[in-house]
Amino acid sequence: MNIVVCVKYVPDAQADRTFNASDNTTDRANVDGLLSELDEYAVEAALKLVEAGEGEVTVVTVGPDQAADAIKKALQMGAHKGVHIKDDAVHGSDAPATSLVLAEAIKKLSADGQPDLVITGMASTDGTMGVVPTMLAERLGLPAVTYASELTVEGGAGGSVTIRRDGDVSTQTIEASLPALVSVTDQINEPRYPSFKGIMAAKKKPVETWGLADLGVDASQVGLDAAWTKVESFAARPPRTQGTIVTDEGDGGQKLAAFLAERKFI
Repeated sequence: MNIVVCVKYVPDAQADRTFNASDNTTDRANVDGLLSELDEYAVEAALKLVEAGEGEVTVVTVGPDQAADAIKKALQMGAHKGVHIKDDAVHGSDAPATSLVLAEAIKKLSADGQPDLVITGMASTDGTMGVVPTMLAERLGLPAVTYASELTVEGGAGGSVTIRRDGDVSTQTIEASLPALVSVTDQINEPRYPSFKGIMAAKKKPVETWGLADLGVDASQVGLDAAWTKVESFAARPPRTQGTIVTDEGDGGQKLAAFLAERKFI
């Protein structure tokens, strides 16, 4: 089974994240980054499927030079090869443009234009929009089976995929024929830690680097100028102010009520 996993390199949530002052895009060059935590679940899901049968896992990412670290982590976990789409024109791309680039990369990966299964995380930890998987499925002409907390494949390539989707008030079981695209949640598994053997093996695994020209994508279709959504302005979070200590001299309740009323909380 040929499985493609789309992953993303994101700023570390523990780092001091900010935007570029020049164009209000996310600063990815001057902050520590890593493989999006939610994408680790997608990589693990793909590895489990291949380990239960046969096939290979290819990870694909779009981003600057540092995004190679996302592929590196996935290869250390056990993925077989990687593709890094790197092009200066991609800078500032929004979800529609990102889905376009990923779709063309996935088509290029397979002789018949599509793999047996595409797996993604439920969302990225920086954008948190969760719309790219469905957009990608539409561009590839695949059924989108989203928010899987359980995933099984029967019949191998050409078979079917079944997921369990857990909602707030109900659980759904959804089945689709392969090929298909599946997005998984953080409830589906426990991603493995790369072993020493996996870390060493990753150094010999193939990683290809493609530009927009390799995918047949015109630069005018991507980037900040083509984006449907943009950040108009940003400001640093104001520092926390010192709290007010109220000494209860029998009128503490009245002071608390006045404080809440002043700020229109009551």
